[in-house]
Amino acid sequence: MNRSVRAVTAAVMRSPVRHVLRPLITPLDRALFSISGGRWKLSAPMIPSLMLFTTGAKTGLRRETPLMCFPQGDGSWLIAGSNFGLEKHPAWSANLIANPDAEIHYRRELIPVRARLLTDAETEAVWPELDEQWPQYRDYEITAKRRIRVFRLTRA
Repeated sequence: MNRSVRAVTAAVMRSPVRHVLRPLITPLDRALFSISGGRWKLSAPMIPSLMLFTTGAKTGLRRETPLMCFPQGDGSWLIAGSNFGLEKHPAWSANLIANPDAEIHYRRELIPVRARLLTDAETEAVWPELDEQWPQYRDYEITAKRRIRVFRLTRA
């Protein structure tokens, strides 16, 4: 992501505007994804993103969540449960813990994946990369007063 886009995104997400945007971003991203037949995601121009399809931990129903992602050189992806700095972990992260087999829609491809929650040490090791691409992740962790769950998704 180019530095000016990253700087603007970071400034917006650190400002009070994020409280207004938070409830709108996910539904808008889902709607755009659905309307476009999976071709577009609201967040895609700013940062790599994917649509995550999980199985609900409580309901067993298929759930879809648009997420920013961090593609890795080995063909895996990192995803982080910032939940916009809210106190609770996002539901999709509980779904992955309960049912690590999932699917992602990434670059117009539906890919079966297996999720693994990173250990605290592994999470610390990837923070520099997360901070480079999404500078306010640490702010979210501080605001939420909880450890952000970071998962590695690998092709199943």
